[in-house]
Amino acid sequence: MSLPQYVTINGTSYASEKLSDAAKMQAMNVQVVDAELARLQQQVAIAQTARNTYVAALIDAVKAKGAAVAAPAAAVAEEKPKKPRAPRKPKAKAE
Repeated sequence: MSLPQYVTINGTSYASEKLSDAAKMQAMNVQVVDAELARLQQQVAIAQTARNTYVAALIDAVKAKGAAVAAPAAAVAEEKPKKPRAPRKPKAKAE
């Protein structure tokens, strides 16, 4: 990797050829790290897209199962309703 003609640090541009060897090395390190960050951000975007797809598939699977479960429940609702239970008698107090 080579440095661009000018390196901008905190808004100030410096000619790369006038930087010390130590400064050039650090500028190259920054370039390497920036490239790695860009690669990792792309990997995160790919993973997020995959996650969104899996969530959509999960929602579809839950809805499909819910529809299959809801059909028998509707059939049960058509049966004769049960009689309501009589209220319970209060327990006798122990003295």
